[in-house]
Amino acid sequence: MTYHVLVQFDVPPDKRDAFVKAGLFDAEGSLAHEPGTLRFEVIRDEDNPNRIYLDEVYASREAFEEHCGNETIKKFYEMVDSYAFGPNFLFKGYRAEPAAG
Repeated sequence: MTYHVLVQFDVPPDKRDAFVKAGLFDAEGSLAHEPGTLRFEVIRDEDNPNRIYLDEVYASREAFEEHCGNETIKKFYEMVDSYAFGPNFLFKGYRAEPAAG
């Protein structure tokens, strides 16, 4: 069962592009170096231009926990820590799948 995470950050208007760049750095590094990271997208909110989401899918909860300790995410937080408000986890959970049989 895949493990899904949706994280919200709010950023000042003058830092939006910098945050997106940092988010893409995290996404690209995670996808390239973490086999358990299956999808990682940076999404701008259409109603609030200062709100950005990280939509992530992992092979398992353990893969997500491994991601949380890797160098890419540590560097991401170093890049955004001085101005980003978050992370606000909107959800964490397993994808629902049909019952066997």
